[in-house]
Amino acid sequence: MADLITVEDPDDPRLRDYTGLTDVELRRKREPAEGLFIAEGEKVIRRAKDAGYEMRSMLLSAKWVDVMRDVIDELPAPVYAVSPELAEKVTGYHVHRGALASMQRKPLPTATDLLRTARRVVVMESVNDHTNIGAIFRSAAALGMDAVLLSPDCADPLYRRSVKVSMGAVFSVPYARLDTWPKGLDSVREAGFTLLALTPDEKARSLDEAAPHRMDRVALMLGAEGDGLSTQALVAADEWVRIPMSHGVDSLNVGAAAAVAFYAVTAGRPEN
Repeated sequence: MADLITVEDPDDPRLRDYTGLTDVELRRKREPAEGLFIAEGEKVIRRAKDAGYEMRSMLLSAKWVDVMRDVIDELPAPVYAVSPELAEKVTGYHVHRGALASMQRKPLPTATDLLRTARRVVVMESVNDHTNIGAIFRSAAALGMDAVLLSPDCADPLYRRSVKVSMGAVFSVPYARLDTWPKGLDSVREAGFTLLALTPDEKARSLDEAAPHRMDRVALMLGAEGDGLSTQALVAADEWVRIPMSHGVDSLNVGAAAAVAFYAVTAGRPEN
């Protein structure tokens, strides 16, 4: 059973995992280096726990203690009960959901491990917006994609904003980082995948024409918001595909485009 500890000092060293959560650059460096990530809100905390992540501690406002009582009673990690005002001083923002947990990261699988059993894979290049990362993971989970591969410079899927936007879907879809880019795509092709680059370019075939749901193994490549896939990534692809647009709209937000493309890639597959 976890210890319930009331803390009244925002500088208490036991709260260090939660300090400065709004400092994006600091947290992006610190969290992977220290092997932790922050889960925010009851549902996300429970999903992280159910996915097998070890809890380091929880930070709760008083009214959330009863809501999280079953988790508190089940886990050995310390639970810090604080006022909303103190939580804001520690984290740097008003914690609307009233519950935070510091979780221990797991070692990432290799791309080779994931590709061995997957058939429908997302490959992201230079996607650095945490909201987009979270949205893409949520759609990937909902629409039956098997795994996600990230270029070396993609944002951290376990950053607090990504986890929150995905509603914990980052725990459901396995992911790995490619060691090199775009050279790392060679291993994807060698594993039997057709590399499809999603682009609004007029030279691309529509997803309906390409019919990716009929292909045996598909790796759908997505680029960053605005810039899209790099020239090197486009050259490395086996085929370019696009979503047909209407009413003068030239493209969709990468999160929305991903959802449309995932459906086209997975249509007709058995539900997981």
